[in-house]
Amino acid sequence: MRVYILLFNAGTDNEGIHSLKANGRNTVLMFEDEDDALRFGLMLEAQDFPSPTVEAIEDEDVMEFCQGAGFDCKLVPTGTLVTPPEAMVDAMDWDPDQKPGDRPKPPATSPSDLSDAELADIRQRLERLL
Repeated sequence: MRVYILLFNAGTDNEGIHSLKANGRNTVLMFEDEDDALRFGLMLEAQDFPSPTVEAIEDEDVMEFCQGAGFDCKLVPTGTLVTPPEAMVDAMDWDPDQKPGDRPKPPATSPSDLSDAELADIRQRLERLL
């Protein structure tokens, strides 16, 4: 099934996906309806987020990406009004102005099940979908 997700800097080397953080977990919203995703994106902009791009993608690809990245994903049914939380995180995990080579590496103490090569493979597969 095709769903709609929000991307920042879509199609660039510094692409980021929007997620909500709750209880220490990141959750990617998968909207069934493009208009609902667009509406959510406009609400994010009103909260001073960078302007997101709504992208259509297969739900299985999003679920695979989320599983590999340690994120959760949630399907937002058509007509469901989702609003961004009032409280934003103090600092995003992603910097819209950062160059890919400048990205900090996760601390050695943080657990990661994926190697850099596996993450690069997932990223390439997602980019081919666009």
